[in-house]
Amino acid sequence: MTLIPMLLLSGFALAQSAQVDSLRGADVDELVPLDQVHKNVEGRMQRNYRQQPPLIPHSVEQYQIDVRTNQCLSCHDWTKAGERNAPTLSMTHYLDREGRELDRIAGTRYFCNQCHVPQADAPALVDNVFQPSSGN
Repeated sequence: MTLIPMLLLSGFALAQSAQVDSLRGADVDELVPLDQVHKNVEGRMQRNYRQQPPLIPHSVEQYQIDVRTNQCLSCHDWTKAGERNAPTLSMTHYLDREGRELDRIAGTRYFCNQCHVPQADAPALVDNVFQPSSGN
């Protein structure tokens, strides 16, 4: 019975003595301004593989996307994209689970930031040997 608390305490002591290097260059409780972590890249970046969701070529820092509001749709919905000079959502975003066409975005595609992320000039946190396909 006394072995378990002893093992736990020795594990805690080892964890305390180990030096942990942060990938973001700051302690966990240290505030780091977002613009020092990465910078948004304006303009469109090339996709790295076929069927990659497009990256967002502008800041979405103040965009509201929740069950009541999706600010992306104010420009990218098919009803507004032409007048806003924005890319229209893919037709796949207007199909329900059974493949039926809808007049509004499908609930399964409503939360844009599940697949799409802002472009960023960010340093790699780990080594990456991925090679994009040649058929971009």
